[in-house]
Amino acid sequence: MKTDIQIAQEAEMLPIREVAAQLQIAEDDLELYGKYKAKLSDELMEKVKDNKNGKLILVTAINPTPAGEGKTTTSVGLGEAFGKMGKKAVLALREPSLGPCFGIKGGAAGGGYAQVVPMEELNLHFTGDFHAITSANNLLAALLDNHIQQGNELQIDPRQVVWKRCLDMNDRVLRNIVVGLGSKMDGMVREDHFVITVASEVMAVLCLADDMADLKKRLGRMIVAYNFEGKPVTAGDLQATGAMAALLKDALKPNLIQTLEHTPAIVHGGPFANIAHGCNSVRATKTALKLADYVVTEAGFGADLGAEKFLDIKCRMAGLKPDAVVLVATVRALKYNGGVPKSELSQENLEALQKGIVNLEKHIENLQKFGVPVVVTLNSFITDTQAETDYIKQFCKERGCEFALSEVWEKGGEGGIALAEKVLETLETKESNFKPIYEDGLPLAEKIETVAKEIYGADGVSYSPAAEKELKRIEELGMGHFPVCMAKTQYSLSDDQTKLGRPQGFTVNVREAYVSAGAGFVVAVTGAIMTMPGLGKTPAAYGIDVDDNGVITGLF
Repeated sequence: MKTDIQIAQEAEMLPIREVAAQLQIAEDDLELYGKYKAKLSDELMEKVKDNKNGKLILVTAINPTPAGEGKTTTSVGLGEAFGKMGKKAVLALREPSLGPCFGIKGGAAGGGYAQVVPMEELNLHFTGDFHAITSANNLLAALLDNHIQQGNELQIDPRQVVWKRCLDMNDRVLRNIVVGLGSKMDGMVREDHFVITVASEVMAVLCLADDMADLKKRLGRMIVAYNFEGKPVTAGDLQATGAMAALLKDALKPNLIQTLEHTPAIVHGGPFANIAHGCNSVRATKTALKLADYVVTEAGFGADLGAEKFLDIKCRMAGLKPDAVVLVATVRALKYNGGVPKSELSQENLEALQKGIVNLEKHIENLQKFGVPVVVTLNSFITDTQAETDYIKQFCKERGCEFALSEVWEKGGEGGIALAEKVLETLETKESNFKPIYEDGLPLAEKIETVAKEIYGADGVSYSPAAEKELKRIEELGMGHFPVCMAKTQYSLSDDQTKLGRPQGFTVNVREAYVSAGAGFVVAVTGAIMTMPGLGKTPAAYGIDVDDNGVITGLF
């Protein structure tokens, strides 16, 4: 079987002008990045703003396992299937981070015959959006330290600097550092920290901003530190807003590429869902809804993270309403949740499947709490047996869920037609009564506890003294109405990645809390989650190379 990168490199791509023409986008409304990539112009978004919205379909998944689930692959294949059926569809996806590309997870272009291309360019530098976000973030950090060095007119307390530098790479040694060492001219010595770029508030702000004016307002509100009186100091106070916005001018525009079958794909923004809000940009999603009849979007990791944040944060802020949710599972992943080691997942094991399917059950229950119709799709593997597939299908039927088998990895759009037909049937016969799971007016602790109890299945929440103190300060600053963004492991419904299946009798531990005032949410950091990941013992980078002709190998 060919590797993903071989399939992508053998693909015959259409010039991006022709892909855009499927959506009635004129060449003048594209800002070309070579033959196969383009940014959508501000003028286009203005032209289509009064178009009727298409249907919004969210693709999410059970908790990820080493066995793989294929959420992006399913999203891409569903978009291709709509294309095969003559439907006007577009994908709205996130951009990949370099961290996973060189770490463990690999890229985020899909897989097999359900990929977006150019795969290598998307996974590596793409159109430079992440570099622009990194630069804007670190410009603010430089202006902050320079202000302290140049007399500290704002009376910033160096012990209460909360803004962190960022880098789009897994580099654990940068989590906790000391800056300003050397002579007096090298700045004030203080503890500092790095986060990965996808966890930067600048990423969240870019993904939630409606336009340049909104972007600048959000950038200006971002809290970078507190002064000696305990009052917040913002990016606006440091006069950083204009320069940061200038760096982000092009990054604010959504990117257009294509699938292997030439379905248009708008790919923009990329906050992780375990440490950030996990959704592509509001601009990309809203533009896609004006351009097509069906928009397929995804949210990161399992439904307890990406879908919850899509529904409670993105939809709440942007006024979006999903029409249906596709929940991706695999037989292998469910057996892994049932206690089967990775080496034995290819063998039929109905007993383990029955134990592990409780993970799928909880995600179905959670999504139904939001009032959105759910379609479960089983991402097919050659080792799946008929008995296993039939068991899952019956399980979903008993819980009021539609079910469809997906074979998009092997067959592309053709393998997604059964899923596409089930989604279309659901859109026609079931109404979405979407509502967020908590109200704006609840205290922050109650919002956190609602997510922990209702979505994760926890008995309750414990808080470190520092987290309690910070939540109180955020409410005193008048930001208690913000939604909460939970930073939690993706591998378990709990905050302990070793608890598989459907854990019970556990408490979620919030060790840190902080406000992202520009993004407009409060982050609650739970368990052992890190906002700067590290590389594993054998990083994917070891297997990546480029030959004398410039052909890249080893990306996946």
